Amino acid sequence: MSPAVADAKPYVYVPSNDDGSVTVIDQATMQVVDQYKVGKLVQHVVASWDMTTLYATASGSNRLVEIDPTTGHEGAAINVAAPYNLYFTPDGSMAIVMAERLERMDFYDRLTWKLKFSVKAPCKGVNHADWSADGAFFLATCEFSGDIIKVDTATGTVLNLLPLPKDSMPQDLRLAPDGTKFYVADMMHGVVWILAGDGLSITGAITTGTGPHGIYPSRDSTRIYVTNRGRLMRDVSRKSRPGDGSVSVIDPLTDKVVATWEVPGGGSPDMGGVSADGKTLWLSGRYDSVVYAFDTTTGALRATIPVPPGPHGLAVFPQPGRYSLGHTGNYR
Repeated sequence: MSPAVADAKPYVYVPSNDDGSVTVIDQATMQVVDQYKVGKLVQHVVASWDMTTLYATASGSNRLVEIDPTTGHEGAAINVAAPYNLYFTPDGSMAIVMAERLERMDFYDRLTWKLKFSVKAPCKGVNHADWSADGAFFLATCEFSGDIIKVDTATGTVLNLLPLPKDSMPQDLRLAPDGTKFYVADMMHGVVWILAGDGLSITGAITTGTGPHGIYPSRDSTRIYVTNRGRLMRDVSRKSRPGDGSVSVIDPLTDKVVATWEVPGGGSPDMGGVSADGKTLWLSGRYDSVVYAFDTTTGALRATIPVPPGPHGLAVFPQPGRYSLGHTGNYR
């Protein structure tokens, strides 16, 4: 663990779209310890590059709200346009706001939050991203047009646009633990696409469950956890039914599903992360107003914790790593 997180409390931060709040859960007791409003359409909670601050991305209020990880309390607001998601370049010089509804990526000075430049996305719904192993470029998913774009880290230049198969709806995107390929969760096709390490081609597909959304590596990198919402976009207004929702466990060496964890009684696992000790996978239940805590050894559901409606990009903090690339827990 970095010295930067030595005083951070072991909490889970849960942003809820529908009421603009963040709920704070103690990882040890699995009890809610705080809750506060941060703004409309809060989407994700993101660790800063140096891991000393968390940011709640309130896209509907056009602001980031700071959270102090040593207390869990909210702080000052930073005005930025439409922050659906938030990332940081590997060298820590810039913050990248994925302004999804504006169809652009805004590059800010990480320390001053002054806008350096904007890049118009050649696609619709740009939101999730991850970097190449050397940090020279990142790939980003375009949810509403079904594309993957390759972007130069230093300049923001779009280097390539890769269309996924027809009707794709790509969500989370992650570099594989060995750095040789990328995984992309496609909510409409029920698969995780495998992309070449250069991001220019599709090299395979892994069938998961219905509505795959989030991708999270295990602490030892021997497993990849993929969350399946259990429904397609046209069917998201209802509570879950028995049989809905699961987690697909993938072996990244073989790219095969080696286990499937069901949500008892049905559920809608969406986004989250693994605890620092690797023993618990925390996930938001997007359409059921809950947070799930799965035992990563057995796949059993350890707890279901009620939260306000629309829980989305929850963050588990602190995490091991030298620095944060952003999103809900992407560290290097």
